[in-house]
Amino acid sequence: MDIFITVVALTILAETSFLVWQNKIPRRGAKRKIYIDTSSLIDGRILNVARTGFIDGDIIILKSVLRELHLLADGKDSEKRAKARAGLESVAELERIVEVNTSIYDDGDERVKVDEELLKYAKENRGTILTMDYNLIKVATAEGIPTLNINELALAVRIEFEVGERMEIKITEKGANRGQGVGHLPNGVMLVVDKAANKIGQTVMVEFTHFHETPAGRIVFGRIVAPNKNSDK
Repeated sequence: MDIFITVVALTILAETSFLVWQNKIPRRGAKRKIYIDTSSLIDGRILNVARTGFIDGDIIILKSVLRELHLLADGKDSEKRAKARAGLESVAELERIVEVNTSIYDDGDERVKVDEELLKYAKENRGTILTMDYNLIKVATAEGIPTLNINELALAVRIEFEVGERMEIKITEKGANRGQGVGHLPNGVMLVVDKAANKIGQTVMVEFTHFHETPAGRIVFGRIVAPNKNSDK
């Protein structure tokens, strides 16, 4: 009798484990979950992107993100206070946009940091994090979690770049002239970087210095500069 009970218990456990595993696998046709962070809500451009219908998933806003916005909105720093209030308005507007399905999820634990919650839920549900936070992107990438960045989208659809503008670029090969390295902008335009021949395979901060028009298209020239310091959310 004991053996029978043990076999039944093991069978139930195996079936339960299979169902849990199966539920975590995205079904065909199911939309991915996109977890949006504080920085993207504050920026506000997510609203314009959402209205176009380009977002191919359901937007989920954790309550810990809302709590962070409320804290900033009630804070003493007037600049952060204004940005946080704009972020809260973005939340309300996202819920009204018919092109996307937006929901608020109560993640409960107020003691856990917001970024940790975003990483946790995105990883558990095979979701994506929508953020403009450089450090969060790095951590998510290291953990195999996909990310979306409005800045990258904006750069990818841009046609023109200005002298003095800075951007992180990966140097992929040597240039035609001695000491030069070559990379490419998000729109495919070639970027020739002075004194970057020894940086092949590395991502460096480049400042655009001038442009050159050729029959094959525009070539951008630049130089390596120190990266800008990351700003707070």
